[in-house]
Amino acid sequence: MNDLELRHYRGTAAKEVLDELVAVYTVVYDVPPYIGDPFFSVESFAERLQGALEMNGFETVTARLAGEMVGLVHGVTLPADRAWWTSLGEARPAEALAAAEAGQVFWLRELMVLPKYTGQGIGRRLHDEVVAGREEPWTALTCIFDNEPARSAYPRWGYEVIGGRIKHAPESPEYDAMILRPAQGR
Repeated sequence: MNDLELRHYRGTAAKEVLDELVAVYTVVYDVPPYIGDPFFSVESFAERLQGALEMNGFETVTARLAGEMVGLVHGVTLPADRAWWTSLGEARPAEALAAAEAGQVFWLRELMVLPKYTGQGIGRRLHDEVVAGREEPWTALTCIFDNEPARSAYPRWGYEVIGGRIKHAPESPEYDAMILRPAQGR
């Protein structure tokens, strides 16, 4: 897909595309089992995104085709005291724990592609683009345990599941926590 344009926005610069980010989310999450679940409401996402904009290391990468935003990825530097991360306890590899304490773990918070563009490698390109551009050598994410095909894609991309299922909030679904170890030579 040679005509795919990837754009980076760091920190609060992402505010200029905030409406488009929310619009992509609105379409991607307008399917069962997310419809009607308050945790996945557009308002909840917009609040979480607004909060993330202020977090250390916030970055989003967007994918566009003919000017239309068709996908996005965003994340932050993982706070070592983040509840989902600390809930994993000793399941976290010692080197990942030390990396988080040193601010060396990128938390990939969201990766999504409009349904009509899935299966074309856009998600993988977004992922690789954001991870390659980060200063943190480690990446961590959480994926809803039954969210296919995402749940199967991440291990193919080098992620390993750590610990048991976690929740981001009492009302959230269960997630698998995953880490991507530093690439050789990074």
